[in-house]
Amino acid sequence: MFAQDIDWTKLDVATFSWQKVLGGEAQHGMLILGPRAVERLENYTPPWPLPKLFRLRRNGRLIEDLFEGSTINTPSMLCLEDYLAALAFVESVGGLKGTIARSNANAAVIAAWVERTPWIDFLARVPETRSNTSVCLKIVDPDILALPESVRADVPRRIATLLDHENVAKDIASHRLAPSGLRIWTGATVERSDVEALMPWLDWAFHHVRQPLVVAA
Repeated sequence: MFAQDIDWTKLDVATFSWQKVLGGEAQHGMLILGPRAVERLENYTPPWPLPKLFRLRRNGRLIEDLFEGSTINTPSMLCLEDYLAALAFVESVGGLKGTIARSNANAAVIAAWVERTPWIDFLARVPETRSNTSVCLKIVDPDILALPESVRADVPRRIATLLDHENVAKDIASHRLAPSGLRIWTGATVERSDVEALMPWLDWAFHHVRQPLVVAA
């Protein structure tokens, strides 16, 4: 959302987070319902009880108040103000087209770097499946791949720790449940110049971590 041109005619239900692309408060999700989803809500009764949080209809009709500002549980007003600030940012950079363009430009910086850098590659092999906001990378250096799995898997974490220590990048190791690698945020709130500045640091950190491991092997 706000980073891709979405074909809404193909979606009955969509969810998105304030956190992604907009840089807003985490843990808050938005729900968008199309006509077919509303029709199913109003005509289907599940054979099991639903928690209050998930009850979207009353007396057989969609509770439209929930989509007009009424709340089940009162959210933080600071979070709402944060979201409004995020939307104001979107407007300031050209709206939806602007945020898509910024995300694509940021991801393109990494793509160009990967193209000329032999030790790194995209985790997603098919270009069409690569994210333009959360770029996931894997280390493909032959000497690193020849190391024991436990050592090899720890290389991205060492790179991330080193860059964190240098105050260059924060939390760029892959998600703990994902394959070992690096994950770089390139959403619309990131400046392209900052992504460009990061690339030489990645090369520096990799070679700084690689050298003692390869020598020891």
